[in-house]
Amino acid sequence: MKVTPLDLRQQKFKSVMRGFDRDEVVSFLSEVADDYEQALREADRLKDDLTRSQASLEELRDHERNLRNTLLTAQKLADEIRNNAEQEAGRLVREAEGRAELVLQKAQSRLEEVQREVETIRVKRKDAEASLESTIASLRNSLEFIRQQDVKEREDKIVLHRPRIVEAPMTPLAAPSLRSIDAGDIAQAR
Repeated sequence: MKVTPLDLRQQKFKSVMRGFDRDEVVSFLSEVADDYEQALREADRLKDDLTRSQASLEELRDHERNLRNTLLTAQKLADEIRNNAEQEAGRLVREAEGRAELVLQKAQSRLEEVQREVETIRVKRKDAEASLESTIASLRNSLEFIRQQDVKEREDKIVLHRPRIVEAPMTPLAAPSLRSIDAGDIAQAR
């Protein structure tokens, strides 16, 4: 049985001879009814608050689930992005290493080619130096020969222009004869 504040206010008791003071009982019941009514209102308010709190809690739980799902999705997405970035970085590094290796091979090949060219130029230089030295030596020999020929011709001309001294033949026991020196003698002397 549920008693309402109105029931408390309208409750009538029988009068008995040695019973309670009627005004006190009515006053007490009125106070109890007011307190009870207040308690019921408070209970209704608390029920409403509880209902609102539960609705708010459910809404917050929904938000929490959504946030948790969003965080999980964001975490998965971040992991995927990181994995993709790591894979892309690895691919880029491999490509860069491959290109660097290719550039290094080309540079090494070019270096070897330049070294061969330098060696070829050195050989050509040595050949040119040897050829030049040979030409210089040949020219020097030719110049020396020409100079010798000029000296010989000059001496021949000098001998031709000198007067010849002719002496009488001497007896065999006598000193050797002094005859004139001609160009043939000079050539033999050399």
